[in-house]
Amino acid sequence: MVLVAVAAVAGLRFLTDRYDRTVTREQLLDPAARQDDTDLGGPLNYLLVGSDRRPGDTNPAQRSDSILIVHVPAGLRRAYLVSVPRDLLVDIPPGGNGYGGGQDKINAAYEHGGGGQGGARLLSATLSRLTGLRFDGAALVDFAGFRTVIDLLGGVRMCVDTEVRSIHTGAVFTPGCHQMDGRQALDYVRQRYDLPGGDYDRQHHQQQLLRAMLDRAGQTNLRGNPVKLDQVLRAVGGSLTVDTNGVPLEELLLAVRDLPADGLVGVQVPSFPQTIDEVSYVVLDNGGNGLFTALRDERLAGWAAANARWISTL
Repeated sequence: MVLVAVAAVAGLRFLTDRYDRTVTREQLLDPAARQDDTDLGGPLNYLLVGSDRRPGDTNPAQRSDSILIVHVPAGLRRAYLVSVPRDLLVDIPPGGNGYGGGQDKINAAYEHGGGGQGGARLLSATLSRLTGLRFDGAALVDFAGFRTVIDLLGGVRMCVDTEVRSIHTGAVFTPGCHQMDGRQALDYVRQRYDLPGGDYDRQHHQQQLLRAMLDRAGQTNLRGNPVKLDQVLRAVGGSLTVDTNGVPLEELLLAVRDLPADGLVGVQVPSFPQTIDEVSYVVLDNGGNGLFTALRDERLAGWAAANARWISTL
């Protein structure tokens, strides 16, 4: 999304030339979760996975910190950011890392797959089984790298709705709108304890951060500062591993670069917390209350209008 905003102000050809030299490309989608033929006119479905990997951490026992399905309806003028609860109880199929399959939290699929490319593949297969969707692409995001991107953009404006103290740094985030640097923003959106909605609030804050980064990228005069533009592109590219399902990057950016920042809609999966055998999970409310069917059948706008409880303003 940040790349889309940068493309609008910096020129598509320049951006793709720079980006192609820094981005890592891997097969992140399981064959069973991959769309056979991507139509850039839409609808499009992308899987965005935020890893909790830290700099220098090579341990494969990593769980996905954030899971988003990005749904772009036909016409490409709106994007729905569907946040999947990290503790959602699901059936995980057998994986190539020797995992035999079974019920577990969905963020464990990334770990059972061995992290990285294998973890993303097993996670995509798990989500495809759950939702019935096939994906047009996927991206694995290193949030530690995105800290640099936010700083290069000059920080982002985040509006805090409820006071919360970070369990990681002890910092206190007070209600109101604040300009945050990369360290502060990522610290804030990782919090879920002591918030009224727990992990649901965390999901909303992560959606807000994506919107804030998109806004900031569009506001920054990168065209007039080629050095800063080069730094931003390298930082973004270095933070991403992508699978475009065979679509050239330039064509993909050209298709979606007119997507407006105010066209983003946050969606949470209808669900509720439940303790099973002394373990805290999140379980689907009535099978997701029709959300996955609406995604498959291109009826998400109507579903959102009828299920305002699960829609977030970004």
